[in-house]
Amino acid sequence: MKTYNIIVLLAFLGLCWSCQEDEKVVLQQPDSFVLNLPKYASGIYDLKNTETIEFTTSQPDYGFTAVAIYSVEVSLTQDFAQAVTLPGTYTTARFNISAADLALALVGMHGVTEESDYPTDPHPLYVRLSSVLNTKNDGAVKSNIITLPQVKGYFALDPMVMPENMYIIGNVAGNWNWDGATEMIPVWGTPGKFWAMQYLGQTGEGANAQIKFNYAMAWNGNEFGYNQVTFGEGSVNLAGIAESEGNIEIGNPGWYIVVVTTTINGREYEYAVDFFPPQVHLQGGTAGGNWGTTDEKYRFTVPNLSSGADAAFVSPAFTNTGEVRASIQLPGHEWWHTEFIVFDGVFVPRGAGDDQDRITGNAGQKLYINFTTNTGKIE
Repeated sequence: MKTYNIIVLLAFLGLCWSCQEDEKVVLQQPDSFVLNLPKYASGIYDLKNTETIEFTTSQPDYGFTAVAIYSVEVSLTQDFAQAVTLPGTYTTARFNISAADLALALVGMHGVTEESDYPTDPHPLYVRLSSVLNTKNDGAVKSNIITLPQVKGYFALDPMVMPENMYIIGNVAGNWNWDGATEMIPVWGTPGKFWAMQYLGQTGEGANAQIKFNYAMAWNGNEFGYNQVTFGEGSVNLAGIAESEGNIEIGNPGWYIVVVTTTINGREYEYAVDFFPPQVHLQGGTAGGNWGTTDEKYRFTVPNLSSGADAAFVSPAFTNTGEVRASIQLPGHEWWHTEFIVFDGVFVPRGAGDDQDRITGNAGQKLYINFTTNTGKIE
C-alpha cells in the first residue's frame, strides 16, 4: 500500500511539473503607471542651489516581475508638445535626477541664447516618466503627469571639455579643402594636445605654405590661425613664421612636427602652437636596446623637399631582431606618449589609446613611414 501511494504521488508531482513547464510568460501592455508627486513639490526648486530631485514611482503592471527602465520627460506645457527627455535612465522605483541636467534642458526649452533673456521667476514644470523593458522598446508606456509648480532655473551651459580632434588645413594641407586636411594625433595622457608630422614646403606656384587649425572639419567659425594662437619658444625663428591674411605662413619651407596645445579659459579655448624639427627615432630592441633615445644614429632620414609631401621617412637599419618601436619626442613627455608603428602597411599611432600590439623586425631591415598617406612598411 505504501509503495502504491508513493508511485501515485510521484506521478502527480510529475504532472504538475509538466504543467509548470507548459506555462508561458505573457507580456501585458499597461495603459499607464503612477509617478508620485514629490513630498516637497509645493516648494521652490532652485536648481542653482540644488544637486538632485528625488522621484518615486510604481512599476507598470506587465503581468510578471520585470526590471523596468525609466526615463524622465519634462515640458513647459501640460500637453508635452515640446517635451525633452533628460539624460540617464533608472531601474529602481526611487531615483534622483541631476538638477544641473534639468537646468541645462530648460535653457533649450526656453530658447534663450543670452543670460539676460533667461526668465528669473519660478514657473511650472510638467514631468512624466517613460518605461520600457529593453532596447527594442517592448512594454513602452507613459506615466501620469505631475506638476512642479515652482521651478527656478538659471542660464546653465554645457561644461567645457577638451577637443577630441584637431585638424590642419592649408594651401599644401588639403588645398584649403577639409576633405584633404591633416588629422592630428592625440598626445597620450594630455587631453587637448595633438601632434602631426607635416609637410610645409612651397606650393607648385612657389608660394609659401599657409595653415590654419580647427577641431572640426568645417569652416564653422572655430578655425584659428596666426592671430588666435601663441607660439612656442623658438618656433617663430625655426619655421620663419609670419602672418598672411590671418593664416600662419611658413617662411622656411620644410617638414615639421606641428603641435597644438589647448587650454580652457572660462568659456573659451586658448591655443599654443609649436614647430619642431622633423626628428623620428627607432626605440628599443631595433635601436640597440635603447629606450627613449634621440641619438642621431637611430634617427630616420627626412625626405628631400623636392620629393614633395608624398615621400617616406626611412629608419636606419635595425641593429637587432626584435620589436619594432618608433616615436617622436616632445619636451616634457615620455617617448611612448607619441609612439607609432606600421601594421599591414598602415601607419598606426598610439595616440590616446592603450599599448599597441607588437611587430617583429629582423636585423638589417628598415622601417619606412609616409606621414602624408599614413602608410608604411618594414623591409
